[in-house]
Amino acid sequence: MIARPRKGARGLWRDYGLSITLGLLFLGAWALQTWTGWVEFAAEQAALGRPAQAYGDDGYIWTWAQATFENWQSEFLQVFIFIVLTTFLVHRKSHESPDTDYETEASLRRIEAKVDELSRKTASDG
Repeated sequence: MIARPRKGARGLWRDYGLSITLGLLFLGAWALQTWTGWVEFAAEQAALGRPAQAYGDDGYIWTWAQATFENWQSEFLQVFIFIVLTTFLVHRKSHESPDTDYETEASLRRIEAKVDELSRKTASDG
């Protein structure tokens, strides 16, 4: 069995910095949504003369879950539609658009043809 060298925090950050950053931003935004939602819920309950409860039939958990899932549903729907539309529709020179792939393939074919031609010339000269 081959032992892997330990990378440490610096290697972990270098390899997974984007995922760590996005995860922390997600958790921070979710915590902020939870806190601001609780403040609003508590104010509404105070205006109605009722105590604010986190759990129970009238608890904040239901309002929080509804807001969270509505937000996630709209985000997933938006990403899904973006993926489906970019599969079929073209926005010229966009990285997400299929037209870029065609031009890249054509360039690669031209490069391959030149490399093959150079290889044949080198083989015939040598």
